[in-house]
Amino acid sequence: MRILAVDWGERRIGLAVSDPTGVIATALATLTVRSADEAAVRVAAAASENEAERIVVGLPLRMSGERGAAAVAAERFAEALRRRTEIPIDTYDERLTSALSQRRLHERGVRTGHAKGLVDAGAAVALLESYLQRLASGRGDTP
Repeated sequence: MRILAVDWGERRIGLAVSDPTGVIATALATLTVRSADEAAVRVAAAASENEAERIVVGLPLRMSGERGAAAVAAERFAEALRRRTEIPIDTYDERLTSALSQRRLHERGVRTGHAKGLVDAGAAVALLESYLQRLASGRGDTP
């Protein structure tokens, strides 16, 4: 089953999609949006174009595990997305995915100061990799 991962942000949205076997996560183009409504429309379209059967939206929890303003905003986005598509949508802890993305880019010699879209796409890949590992571990059908 193909899964689309979403690293949601108010202006930029990182996307990644799994292969049909649910093993490999591949970055897609980062979306630049002006509103949450535009974001929901474009992410729903990306899910359809990539034949996703599930969407996972990153939930930026605080390090303590509590929900802050960013997590509440991501949950609102996930709800707006549910109104735009019939594809099942999960939220999933995305703590440290941006840091991991930046580290991976630095290891490849990429300067991330002007490559925020690459960081967002990499964060979506890290989110999807974690989600896929959780599925593969057999800890339930959905994390």
